[in-house]
Amino acid sequence: MCVKSGTQVRDLKMDFTELVKSNPYLVEKLRSFELKPRSVRDLLKDMANTAYQGRALGEAYEIIVNMLRERGNTIFLGLAGSMSTAGMWKIVKWLIDNRYVDVVVSTGANISEDIYEAMGFNYYKGSPYVDDSELLKYKIDRFYDVFASELDYRKMEGLIKEFIYTLPNGAQYSTAEFLYLFGKYLSERGIDCIVSAAYKVRVPVFSPALVDSGYGVAAVLALRERGHRVVLDMVKDFDQIVEIGKRAEKISAIYIGGGVPKDYVNLVTVMQTLIGLLEKGEETYKPLEYVVQITTDAPQWGGLSGATLEEAVSWGKVSPKARKRVVYVDATIALPLIVQALHEENIRRESKPDFSWLFKHL
Repeated sequence: MCVKSGTQVRDLKMDFTELVKSNPYLVEKLRSFELKPRSVRDLLKDMANTAYQGRALGEAYEIIVNMLRERGNTIFLGLAGSMSTAGMWKIVKWLIDNRYVDVVVSTGANISEDIYEAMGFNYYKGSPYVDDSELLKYKIDRFYDVFASELDYRKMEGLIKEFIYTLPNGAQYSTAEFLYLFGKYLSERGIDCIVSAAYKVRVPVFSPALVDSGYGVAAVLALRERGHRVVLDMVKDFDQIVEIGKRAEKISAIYIGGGVPKDYVNLVTVMQTLIGLLEKGEETYKPLEYVVQITTDAPQWGGLSGATLEEAVSWGKVSPKARKRVVYVDATIALPLIVQALHEENIRRESKPDFSWLFKHL
């Protein structure tokens, strides 16, 4: 048996100490969470020094703060899922009111199901453990653990239909133009929702899958009821959002969920390269500089909703040097915390893009 001398042990400790000092992986210390009175803002900042999705949420908040403080930065919000029925739509409206986001890309559901409540109807606490055939008898629609009246839902779709009747028969619009005019219509009627808020501050709202919602129901009913047609030009729609990206000095994004809204924004960056080839004969990259995604989707299934932001670097969608973070958590948990902290932070953006050119012909 070999026994080390005291000198050898001391030398060994010194070697390990030097190894730790020079180790590139042991740099920033994790800090155990301590209970104390604190704001939500300070809560998230302290969580950024812990681990797992707590750290991810804290770091995502720090990235959003830096995103808002960056001059010349155009911020896109991708909004998927069923956020409005879950009571999150006023958060989105607040972000628009305060110009914390400059462009919104949403599913049709999120920008119609907020109108349902803005009209004075209510969502109700429900349960996924019910007899859905009984709900059908009572004309109750279920969104997981949320209940809504189908009859009131139809009134919301009827409001969209009545707006469509105010448009010239056969008129063609991008979704941003259509929703801008609808926002004006709602604003004049005192209906305070996402698209009316966006109209007031000239934030464009795009919805590339708009008909996959009450908007599609309303449009088809208008067509069959009176032969009144509205045409959504999706090529024009995409061209407009690509032009926003082209005019932007820098581009950043916040994704709530994934799906079509996430990819629509991602493709804005891809198009900058292709337009550069077309117009200048050379590739010009304009990837996302700051990007945060809140999602419960995982990357191993191969879908876009779960695709990592690192994967997006390979497409030129996200800068290799971008400040980026995915938070794998339910958005109804993360979004209220982040926005409450932003409210406490009271950031005033120094520069916001002007989109008057997009709406001047309407």
